[in-house]
Order: sequence, then structure tokens, then C-alpha cells
Amino acid sequence: MSEEKRKAKRKLKPATLVTQAGRTPFDHFGFVNPPIYRGSTVLFPTVAALEALRQPYTYGTKGTPTTRALEQGWSEIAGAADTVLTPSGLAAIGLALLTATHAGAHALIVDSAYQPTRIFCDGLLARFGVEVDYYDPLIGGGIAAMMKPETTAVLVESPGSQSMEVQDIPAIAAAAHAHGACVIADNTWATPLFFPPHERGCDLAVEAGTKYLAGHADLLMGLVSANSEWAKRLRATFNAFSMGSSPDDAALALRGLRTMALRLREQERAGLDIAQWLEDRPEVSRVLHPGLATHPGHALWKRDFTGASGVFSVILKETSKKAVAAFVDGLELFGIGFSWGGYESLVLPFDCSSYRTATRWTPEGPALRFSIGLEDVADLKSDLEAGLARLNGS
Repeated sequence: MSEEKRKAKRKLKPATLVTQAGRTPFDHFGFVNPPIYRGSTVLFPTVAALEALRQPYTYGTKGTPTTRALEQGWSEIAGAADTVLTPSGLAAIGLALLTATHAGAHALIVDSAYQPTRIFCDGLLARFGVEVDYYDPLIGGGIAAMMKPETTAVLVESPGSQSMEVQDIPAIAAAAHAHGACVIADNTWATPLFFPPHERGCDLAVEAGTKYLAGHADLLMGLVSANSEWAKRLRATFNAFSMGSSPDDAALALRGLRTMALRLREQERAGLDIAQWLEDRPEVSRVLHPGLATHPGHALWKRDFTGASGVFSVILKETSKKAVAAFVDGLELFGIGFSWGGYESLVLPFDCSSYRTATRWTPEGPALRFSIGLEDVADLKSDLEAGLARLNGS
């Protein structure tokens, strides 16, 4: 694509961009969507071509026209120089961290990160000789005091997994870059449509495409996008692992991409509606949703984000475990599950106190994370109202 066309695409509104990004119909005989190219072996016409390795595709692990369409489309949406696909969100986090660290390096990880990220850092990354420290998600530019000569990576996740703290990512990025460190963002909650990671100072941005990109709870995928400074190093690390996603999964993700803006806006609307409704319930102590004016990080969210997804948490007033189970187990429209971002609503009781190290998690009551799907809001409220009646009766 010419630079002129790239500039024109960057001016498109998100709802339009997701329908256009990564699409080259006339490369595929005019078909609107790229075909699914399945294959390992790619033939070369001559020995000279084999030795030059200059043709667009050389082997299945290096990508196909199907996976390339998703990579290019995501790069356009994220404002990135390049994107690679991985088999899961956690694989994407691991790939990004391995791109930005080496034996003897030091990494700073936000204390509110997705728990499997911590497991990866405390296990495999530590085994590879990388020192890891966790920091308070509200530290902002104060993270400069935690930098060491060996610090090469700072991982942010805003809002925080489950506990929903909003980070001052531009301030953290400025401090990290002054030290020469790479800033890695887990941007799954917002997606690039609601938080443009590279515009905000992030060098590598991770997305669990399993969630809002796929949108239908039928796909595992991760994506890592990179700015121009880190694109070559990311691609080299990716090629060393050959951990790409399948062309069939890429085709499903491309299909999800085309409706992602519409789904996100609807889930934002429904999520805020239900969050506000729960905030007024007598059984609820606090609602942790950055889009609510009552959230401590609301001002930062309003400054840096263009929207909110349908994921938020609730702290109930003190009650028994039996009462919480009665509330959750009887819900008919909310499944109990670890993921989120699909068309279906989910709820997950959680307690992150056991694995926080830089901060303490001491809520005044039981905590629940909600992912609001695409059901009618009135039906979801009726289901929750019946659940809260069960909680009160237990």
C-alpha cells in the first residue's frame, strides 16, 4: 500500500476502518474476503528465486495471504509498523516480553496484570535469567525511581485485570523511554479502537484476539503490534519461535474484525448502563468501571481513552460465600467463565489478594467481574435482580 493510501485510511472513522483494513479484493480476483490459504510448502520458480528469498511467501510458518491480511489490517487499526499473530493472548504476552528482554535484563511488571502474565514472568522469564519486579499501577512517572541499569522492559495493563486500576501510560512511557526501556501494553480491554497504544507511547502492544476481535467465543488468538523502532526485532523473535496462528483462525478473526467497532460500542453502552444500575443497588459497595465518574481513574480514562469495553468489576457489601454462590449459580444469562469479550455475558468471582506483591487487595466484600455481551439490557437486569434476591435470601 502506498503512503498516500495509508494516510487516507488513517483519517477514516473506526467503524469504517475496520471494514477496510487489510482488504485487497483485487489481489484475490475481486472476492471481498481473502481465501483461506492452507499450506506449509511454498514453491520457488527458480534456484535464483530460492536463494534470494524475495518472494512474498516462502514457507507456511512465515505466513500466508490469509494471515498477512489480518496482520496488515491490525497494523492499520493500531497505528503500528508491523503485527504478528500468535496462538493465544498469553503467547503474545510471552513473545513481547522475550522480544524486549535478555539474560541479565530487568523487567518491571504492573502489579494488577493478568495473572498468567505473572506466572510467565515468575517462571519462564526468571528461568531465562530475567529479573522481575512488580510496581503499583498508580505509580505514574514515579516509575523512574524503580529503573535499574539493566531495565529493558516495562509492562502496562490499563485498566488492570479484575481490579480495574487506570494507569498513566504516557507518563510511564516517558520515564521508560528516558531510560531506554521498551514499553509493552496489554491492550485487550480497550483494543486499539478505544486506546491507540502506539500514539500513547507504547512500543509493543499485545491483544488477546480471543476476546473482542474474535467476538464469538470460538477462537484463540493473540496479536503483537510494534512501532517502527521495534518492528524488526519483534518479527525476528516471532520467526525464531514460528508460533504463528493458523489461516483458518485468521479468517475467523478477519470476520470478527469487520463488526468489532459495532460490537464494542454496543457492549460499551450496555456495560455502562448495567454498571450504573448496579451502583445504585443496596447490595453493592462499589462498581469498578473506569467510565463511571465515581471511579478513581476516571479522569485518566477520559483523557487517554475514546471508549470503554463491556468489562468491569463489582465489590459487593460484606456477605457470605454461600450467598454469593446463590447469586451467581442461579444466573441464566451470565455464564461463569474466565474469558470475556464474546457475544455472551459472563461473570467471574475473583480474589487477587494472594498474588499481589507491590500492592494489597483488601476489598470490603466479595468481588465479581462482569463481561457484558450482546443480550438485551432489560433481560440482563432482570436476571441480575433475581440473583440479588437470592443473595438477600441466603
